[in-house]
Amino acid sequence: MKLPSRLVPVAASALAVAAAVVVPSAVPSSAPAAPAASGKHDDFVIVGHRGASGYRPEHTLASYELAARMGADYIEPDLVTTKDHVLVTRHEPEISGTTDVANHPEFKDRKKTKLLDGVATTGWFTEDFTLAELKTLRAVERIPAVRQHNTVFNGHYQIPTFQEVIDLSKRLSKELGRPIGIYPETKHPTYFGQQGLPLEPELIKTLNRNGLNRPDAKVFVQSFEVSNLKALDNQLRVPLVQLTSSAGAPYDFVVSGDKRTYADIVSAKGLREVATYADGVGPSKDQVIPLDATGKLGKPTSLVSDAHRAGLVVHPYTFRVENTFLPADFDSSANPNDSGNLFGEIAAYRKTGIDGLFTDNTDIAVAEEKEAR
Repeated sequence: MKLPSRLVPVAASALAVAAAVVVPSAVPSSAPAAPAASGKHDDFVIVGHRGASGYRPEHTLASYELAARMGADYIEPDLVTTKDHVLVTRHEPEISGTTDVANHPEFKDRKKTKLLDGVATTGWFTEDFTLAELKTLRAVERIPAVRQHNTVFNGHYQIPTFQEVIDLSKRLSKELGRPIGIYPETKHPTYFGQQGLPLEPELIKTLNRNGLNRPDAKVFVQSFEVSNLKALDNQLRVPLVQLTSSAGAPYDFVVSGDKRTYADIVSAKGLREVATYADGVGPSKDQVIPLDATGKLGKPTSLVSDAHRAGLVVHPYTFRVENTFLPADFDSSANPNDSGNLFGEIAAYRKTGIDGLFTDNTDIAVAEEKEAR
């Protein structure tokens, strides 16, 4: 399915559907002031990475809602599954770092060591819990040393289902008067397939049930693996995005013995292959502009121009305001947790011709976009 436009409008019939969600309807007073979001963006796509995770614990309805209110075009849920095969949103299937599960003695015996994409990982895994059990847990900030201010919200939000995120996007689309898209990622699809809980059938069912499996739905589906995107290309009518990393290879390639790496995928030849099953590429931002030996931005690669020649849009990740995540030339101080010049970094990347980006700080990306017009 080829992408007809960089921004796909959502149909009025989809906007008319709204559902109640358990999330505050107003942004708490401690939130950063959100810029007015009623005006239309140009065709530059701003994706609220795991919501507004610079300001709320990631993958919570509060985080998604704040991103939308700040002006995000899309909100991004990472999809994993429960034991009873319900899609929920977590960064990883192992949830000790993003929930209070370790404080629940009733789940002490659920702690296990599993091979997650070939790496021994110890903790609690979503596929060992029913949805009802997961709903007794509460989200916590994943990187509290960096985002200590987010920890004030620890314990206040549940783990959302994918359906709840869709319901939220529909409600906010109607309230804000502009379409709030969804940009779901299938997390570790080979791993979940090995568990007997494949993500793709439930993803397709959910999109179909909500009338979102159509070319004009404001939906992108993304994956770091390749084979599941190729399979989804035969069943979904929404645009697909191949995610890549600056190191390693898709795990389905590793399992199958395919020697290609992410570096091969973002070569000119590799991107032409991506275009046979996907509509965009989501590279790590250092694949677009690598850092030099001093940690500053170096010379842009040919990734963006090669992708555009192949007919692909380019949405790199992840743009964050803290110095620890910024190139050295945009740091504000020696303190890695201080806020740096994210405006400057985004502006530098926009000069390469990227079509959008993933950000933890939607408000800054929206403000930079307005300045750039």
